[in-house]
Amino acid sequence: MYRYKQLISGKLSLRDYNAQVGEVMAGVAALNKMSRLGMPVRQVAG
Repeated sequence: MYRYKQLISGKLSLRDYNAQVGEVMAGVAALNKMSRLGMPVRQVAG
């Protein structure tokens, strides 16, 4: 998880404000996807 945070977060590379917002939103979406992949799946037994 640390490596993904280092790759995605940090400084913004784009100069336009709207582009920066999109860059941050893409990073958040990627982190959320990685978090979901690590979560256990619950199933009802029985």
